Amino acid sequence: MGNALASETSPYLLQHAENPVDWLPWGPEALARAREEDRPLLVSIGYSACHWCHVMAHESFEDPAVAALMNRHFVCVKVDREERPDVDALCMDAVVAMTGQGGWPLNVFLTPGQAPIHGGTYYPPEPRHGLPSWRMVLDAVAQAWREKRDDILASLADADRRLAGGADLRPADEVPDASLLPASVERLRSGYDSMNGGLGQAPKFPPHAVLLFLLARASDAAADAEERSRAAAMARQTLRSMASGGIHDQLGGGFSRYAVDASWTVPHFEKMLYDNALLARAYVQGWLLWRDEGLREVAERTLAFLATELRGPEGGFLAALDADSEGVEGRFYVWTPEAVREALPPAEADAAVRWFGITPEGNFEDGTTVLEDRGPAPDAAARERIRAGLLAARSQRVRPGTDDKRLAGWNGLAIQAFAEAAAAFGRDDLLDVAREAAAFVRRELVVDGRLRRTWSHRAGGGAGPHPAVLEDHAFLLEALLALHEAGGDPEHLTWARELADVLEQRFADPDRGGFFSTADDAEALLVRRKEVDDAPIPSGGSSAARGLLRLAALTGEHRHAAAAEGWLRLVAPAAGSHPQAVAYALLALDERHRPAREVAVVGREEEREALLAVVRERLRPGIVVAHGDGLHPEDDAVPLLRGRTPVDGHAAAYVCEGFACRAPVTTPDALRAALGD
Repeated sequence: MGNALASETSPYLLQHAENPVDWLPWGPEALARAREEDRPLLVSIGYSACHWCHVMAHESFEDPAVAALMNRHFVCVKVDREERPDVDALCMDAVVAMTGQGGWPLNVFLTPGQAPIHGGTYYPPEPRHGLPSWRMVLDAVAQAWREKRDDILASLADADRRLAGGADLRPADEVPDASLLPASVERLRSGYDSMNGGLGQAPKFPPHAVLLFLLARASDAAADAEERSRAAAMARQTLRSMASGGIHDQLGGGFSRYAVDASWTVPHFEKMLYDNALLARAYVQGWLLWRDEGLREVAERTLAFLATELRGPEGGFLAALDADSEGVEGRFYVWTPEAVREALPPAEADAAVRWFGITPEGNFEDGTTVLEDRGPAPDAAARERIRAGLLAARSQRVRPGTDDKRLAGWNGLAIQAFAEAAAAFGRDDLLDVAREAAAFVRRELVVDGRLRRTWSHRAGGGAGPHPAVLEDHAFLLEALLALHEAGGDPEHLTWARELADVLEQRFADPDRGGFFSTADDAEALLVRRKEVDDAPIPSGGSSAARGLLRLAALTGEHRHAAAAEGWLRLVAPAAGSHPQAVAYALLALDERHRPAREVAVVGREEEREALLAVVRERLRPGIVVAHGDGLHPEDDAVPLLRGRTPVDGHAAAYVCEGFACRAPVTTPDALRAALGD
């Protein structure tokens, strides 16, 4: 039979296209029907890789009796949170305010005017564990709407103000001074798990933005030695603990979304593009800081996972791999001793069982084990043979499903990770991956001069109808700057400048500063929000601030720095109470307070690369790099390169502060000295 979702392109929405529920996608038709029929909206939000979304769909949305109840009382709307992060954020804030917790699936009841009446996350088909059944919730909301509507509407009179996110924040008079940075490191210590790394206890999520901030503080030679040591200890232990735990795929690389325990042992098995892109950056930076080869191996295996498992044949990076295969969470990834012995020769099987901690009892369900790298490891050659043998056996299993849509912003995160790794490791193949993904986004996701949010191969292939939001523009801005610094392509800087103009013209708040999450010409929701917190990805505003600061350093255009500082003035007060929630803003603030330094390198490629290697051999937050041949210095499209020429036919590096440059140097040792190494 089917419903209105059958014509959608989102894999998540299509999973519900055969439900007996009369689902509509979010949009004018659903909103108009709710107003015309005077019925509440039932908005159910999830994503393709979400295990509990699949569970609730099977238990409730596929049940004809439950569907009939939903259809009778509500206008039912399905939302892919990855397609519509604006709708998701509005509903999530409402549920957190009502219940104290959030997550997915997210089920929210709204008035026809979009104000939230009631909501929650997963509801079982029968009451259990203190949760009402889904049918009980449906009956209660329907009855309240019939009998207590006036009371409900009166209680929602100021809903737009309460759900404004950061839109009603008043900015500080000045950008916070640098003392906020060590104070934030100290506050992070109070929630740090000194036994397992990471923040808090179970469930435990990879703290990407916090790690990037801690790595920046650990690298700051001007910081107090004790602060550097504490930041380094927290970052390094967390990186190592995650790498050795079950949250990290010990065979195929890549990280799952989160661990259900404090020790990173048992994950929820979905693998998200954004987690892996952000964690790859953190592991690359950890290697730059400590030259820990174990961190480099994790970074390279994570990037290899992205390049092989999450790239589409048409181009671009895919959104996610599901947690489930054959309807069972984690089945693709877990092992028993017997399965290992079937896959490997006896000696290697014995070594694998010890290395990965595989026991008859298991650490997961039904005597199965999630692999951990916490036992005695065999030598490098044996490790590779074991991995290859187990991967070959695993490849015969039914693979988890793939959410194969492309998201502009998440592709930006991946492009940035590959570009930064290419520069750090000197690997042109990684640079090629980044360039190809950027070309895909430019070719497929820019329509009539404006960036779109999604692309799908369905319906003939093409960009979806949803306009890109703040995070898409911001993540792509950072990515293009990283790609320009790694590869030197002027067109990437040109595109970055175009995106910055859109950010400042379409998303900036001229009255209170900062950035709205949607453009000024986007569909109007109950309220136009500002997303301050990093959850589960960096705040789009904080990413925009960092990108604009770096663009200002590369171009000398102060207006970009002023826009970035508007966000920092808005957000920074939150760091005083919960730095873990605004860590990416703190990363931008860290770079804002470092001495402004730009490095321009010009000359023949071979000599130029030798000088660039010096700049890239250490973690140097806040430094921006431009490079080119220097043959036409007055016409160069890159402002930092204008007027910079080789010296006596040799490649030269110019170390500048605010575009005021010292005398050029031509040798690696001289450049190290100029950089203060």
